[in-house]
Amino acid sequence: MERTERVTLTNLCMIVNGTKILVQDKVGGDAGGIILPGGHVEKHEPVVDSVIREMKEETGLDIRNPRLCGVKEWINEDGSRYVVFLFRAEEFSGELVSSEEGRVFWMEKEDVLKSRWIWHMDCLMKIIADGEYTELYLDSADDWKPVLK
Repeated sequence: MERTERVTLTNLCMIVNGTKILVQDKVGGDAGGIILPGGHVEKHEPVVDSVIREMKEETGLDIRNPRLCGVKEWINEDGSRYVVFLFRAEEFSGELVSSEEGRVFWMEKEDVLKSRWIWHMDCLMKIIADGEYTELYLDSADDWKPVLK
């Protein structure tokens, strides 16, 4: 029985500053809306190192002590798995700078879901901000299911 599979590893991070969170107005591809900044885990790169690096690249901020809050995952049409590690960081320094991925800016947490959000931001908020559950999985019926309360 085969126990390995092809996997793409990525991350998103909610950087918190009091009542505000850092969001990105994502551009390009199938994007076009508010999401948390993030990116890919490079080959042989530790996952925590990847989120620290990606936050620097996409926001200009140096985050410290990011906390893993959960995962979002699905199976692609080619059978490979796509995993997004979901982090939260409350310690950071540096100057906020947008990237080619999109403009980054602070938004009141309560206003995020009133905006034009993308990529299941409503569920991501329940995982990262509220701790309501820890995994979001797309099942074979194309239905997103929260799991692991």
